[in-house]
Amino acid sequence: MKAKKLGECNRINLRQLMIRQFFLMKLVYFFAIVACLFSFSFTVKQVKINNSHIDTLLYPEEKNFKNIQQLTNGGDNAEAYWNYDGQYIVFQRTSGKDNIPCDQIFVGKTPKNGEPFQYKMISTGKGRATCAFFTKDNRVVYASTHKGGDDCPPLPDRSKYSNRYIWPVYSSYDIFIIDIDGKNIKQLTKTPGYDAEATISADGKKMIFTSTRNGDLDLYVMDLKTGKTNQITTALGYDGGAWFNQDGEKIVWRASRPKGDAEIKEYKELLKEGLVAPTQMEVFVADADGKNAKQITSLGQANWAPNFMPDGRIIFCSNHEYKRGFPFNMYSMTADGLNMEKISRDKGFDAFPMFSPDGKKIIFSSNRNNGGTRDTNIFIADWEE
Repeated sequence: MKAKKLGECNRINLRQLMIRQFFLMKLVYFFAIVACLFSFSFTVKQVKINNSHIDTLLYPEEKNFKNIQQLTNGGDNAEAYWNYDGQYIVFQRTSGKDNIPCDQIFVGKTPKNGEPFQYKMISTGKGRATCAFFTKDNRVVYASTHKGGDDCPPLPDRSKYSNRYIWPVYSSYDIFIIDIDGKNIKQLTKTPGYDAEATISADGKKMIFTSTRNGDLDLYVMDLKTGKTNQITTALGYDGGAWFNQDGEKIVWRASRPKGDAEIKEYKELLKEGLVAPTQMEVFVADADGKNAKQITSLGQANWAPNFMPDGRIIFCSNHEYKRGFPFNMYSMTADGLNMEKISRDKGFDAFPMFSPDGKKIIFSSNRNNGGTRDTNIFIADWEE
């Protein structure tokens, strides 16, 4: 009899325990849902979780971005830059499904929030095109290999180099200028070797670019009216991706500086093959003529895509926090390399930032919100300090 009562008591205790656990679980679920909704309201309009991949337009820590808008959807879209009044955007795009096997240059009108981004190709559609930028009179300068052949130039076989990450610097790249409608193309550089990575000064008079015409990857400045060109860097290593500041008196760029016999030998051997390994680069500043050059980062790994912010600070892309070399995020710092702050938080790739002429918006390229693919898309956001 005691055993029976003891069994009934155990069943009663178990049932009571299950009831308590049931209500406890409901309470936990309730607070979890509330927490999710609270977090959702402060982060992004769209979040999907598939196979541990999170799609989001905005991360909670990205306090500087407001009203973020995705302009492209699919393919590899990068180096998107505004014209001088912020009404148009130029960028490069690869999309296999759209029969664009390697980068071509596109232009579209800057959309208002919620409007679709409409764009059209302005490059020739032949060869590979890259590094586009608006001139003051609303034409576009960009680099292209189309004079060297109609097909896309071959990608490097990385298996020959221990599967390292390397960039091709095609000798068939020259810089061209073209109308915004894709007409009246004119060649600006004609020297042998790589000519690319051009940007224009705020007054529209000068173009800074990278060239191998002297046997190394150095910076040059061209007077767009006369065509007169001056070399402004001479140190051994890759100097590229340079921008003028707002008054045209300073420049910022990325550079590698191989040290020691082994590094120097490797750099020169790769360059002879039209290749460069961009895994060790730092940010430099100088006067617009190349004088008073100064390295302002010593972070290690790849620090690149620097650009001046409206207040004179510098925004750049880096993977220095991640020993595996990925992801890349955007950071800001003062022009002396101090007071660094992390700006973006994507788990893949954020880069190529540019502020609108009025300083109120930022445009950049990112792997975010790509459905777990490798697509890189273009995003615009209002900038808030």
